[in-house]
Amino acid sequence: MMKLTCNKTNLVNGVNIVLKAVSNRTTLPILECILLQADANKFKLVSNDLELGIESQVDATIVQPGSVALEARIFSEIVKKLPDSIVEISVDENNMTTIRCENSQFKIAGQPGVEFPQLPEVEKNNQFSLAQVVLKDMIRQTIFSVAVEETRQILTGELLEIKNGSLHIVSVDGYRVSFRKTSLSIENEQIEVVVPGKTLNEISKILSSEEEDMVSLYFTDKHVLFDLGNSIVVSRLLEGEFLKYEQIFSGDYETKIKVDRRELLMSIERAALISRENKKNPVKMEITQNQLVITSNTELGTAYEQLLIHAEGKDLIIAFNPRYLIDALRAIEDEKIQIQFTSSLSPCIIQPIEGDEYKYLILPIRLNA
Repeated sequence: MMKLTCNKTNLVNGVNIVLKAVSNRTTLPILECILLQADANKFKLVSNDLELGIESQVDATIVQPGSVALEARIFSEIVKKLPDSIVEISVDENNMTTIRCENSQFKIAGQPGVEFPQLPEVEKNNQFSLAQVVLKDMIRQTIFSVAVEETRQILTGELLEIKNGSLHIVSVDGYRVSFRKTSLSIENEQIEVVVPGKTLNEISKILSSEEEDMVSLYFTDKHVLFDLGNSIVVSRLLEGEFLKYEQIFSGDYETKIKVDRRELLMSIERAALISRENKKNPVKMEITQNQLVITSNTELGTAYEQLLIHAEGKDLIIAFNPRYLIDALRAIEDEKIQIQFTSSLSPCIIQPIEGDEYKYLILPIRLNA
């Protein structure tokens, strides 16, 4: 039994948030549901696919507390198409759920709320807070280099590392490493966990872009909890040893260039137009003291781009998968960047001219002589 009223817009917002953790491939039909749970003073929606769980609070007037699990797809479709008005939801002793709004009425069969799996308990002991927009950006700026294939399960997640008063987010897919860093207002804490890429992808869609909205992170051995105020997201962690990424970012180089990020990005995007038919075609970069020549040569034709740069060290010829360079350059917001090279067969490192809030490492492609 349950009865409540709430505003349609608030309900739709809550449903859209929890839909992100509804399972669509499962042997447990209840995981295809959203749990509606009302107690004396709050109404919340819950979804849980056993890897990722989301709970969202919706402002409501509770007439009678209770709970019910409703098939997520049909419930969300109904709610979205209701008139923009007050919605009344009532559940009888057989879990038959009536949804009324103005002159519309639906009855759908539910399942007992008690059968829905609870979200894992995460004690809110150590709290780490940052602006939601910062976390959203850090995920966007690293998520593209999470490994897709399952050969090394741990690399399908991102490393979240808290140390020396900073949060680091790192992703590695075997061809490149993406690193982002932001400072936190804490000292002496050390935490290292690996969060599934899928979780971070879904969280980034929920995170706000408003400067003042904060998110708090809490960790256990097996789970991470993101508290966004009106919503909480709980995810299981990946087990295993993440790549020791610090050792890869060497400070040594034979060639270093400073270049306008946007000009470089546009040049590589144009050169990549020629190589798009076959993903294996590299773009070639020739570095001399004051210029960078980018070429692409495939059965479609050739492309030639010339850029003014500031270079120091040796001249160099090196080739890359253009997609990897484009992903990194799009994620960076600085006008000018520097890139370090050691040889035509060693990775390049893209980083800020000043500071250390990001680093991108990309493996080159061997050029056929």
